[in-house]
Amino acid sequence: MLGFVLRRFSVAIPTILVIITVAFFMMRVAPGGPFDLERPMPEETRQVIMASYGLDKPLIFQYFDYMGNLFQGDLGPSLKLRDKQVAEIIAEGFPVSATIGLCSMLLAIGLGSLLGSIAALKQNTGTDFSVMTFAMVGISIPPFVMGPILALVFGLYLGLVPTGGLDPRYGMTPDRLILPVITLALPQIAIIARLMRASMIEVVRSNYIRTARAKGLSAPAVIIRHALRSAILPLVSYLGPASAAVISGSLVIELVFQLPGIGRHFVDAALQRDYTVVMGVVIVYATLIIVLNLLADLLYGVLNPKVKYES
Repeated sequence: MLGFVLRRFSVAIPTILVIITVAFFMMRVAPGGPFDLERPMPEETRQVIMASYGLDKPLIFQYFDYMGNLFQGDLGPSLKLRDKQVAEIIAEGFPVSATIGLCSMLLAIGLGSLLGSIAALKQNTGTDFSVMTFAMVGISIPPFVMGPILALVFGLYLGLVPTGGLDPRYGMTPDRLILPVITLALPQIAIIARLMRASMIEVVRSNYIRTARAKGLSAPAVIIRHALRSAILPLVSYLGPASAAVISGSLVIELVFQLPGIGRHFVDAALQRDYTVVMGVVIVYATLIIVLNLLADLLYGVLNPKVKYES
């Protein structure tokens, strides 16, 4: 297994470097600049500011300067937030993003697996059709549409929960995370429910499940001890893409609900051409996605004894 992990990291490092390079040049060639959106300033002042950040150099030299600083662990200063380092901005926003993402994944896995299993065991009944209808609705409505709808209904009309932001006195309170977490988790709940239903139907029809039933095991014992472990394998394979979907979805959710996570900082920085903040967030997200995919592959090998990782 150690050899497998090392091989994956040997591929991951060049992948991250390619992502960094593409993101760097895409940001630089986009129209506008970090100081073009402000009110007009004297050209001499503008040139001094550009030179202080190294933006007056040819693009290829800017790239090598950035990569040299990056290899030393320096993500650079923000171009728009005065006296703020990119590492500080990420450190401030990461707990919010991590809390939303982790809660969304746990909710999606737990509820999606439960609904999918129930639908499989009640195949072609009203329960099955209800779960699949919910799944289709969850997949069809994107989070940036579902978020404002939930905020409008449960926040403004019913007044059950706040519609967004963090409590200035207490920070991340559960009531302010309910709507963002549900909005981000709904599409994944729907997808996981469909995956779990299809997998569970296939497993319960297999020979070893029939044998377990023939030995007199109770239905809950057959499902929990035998069927569930095999049925969950496709779900484990999906955890990598699901994590990527949750991470990318948080960009919009944090903006909709006005949460100060790194996703919101990313959107604001992209609009303001704050190159260093965008690059810092891209590096963090790319690393997270690669690591989470690796963990999902390792977990699949632990649960499936047929999978053997060569050294």
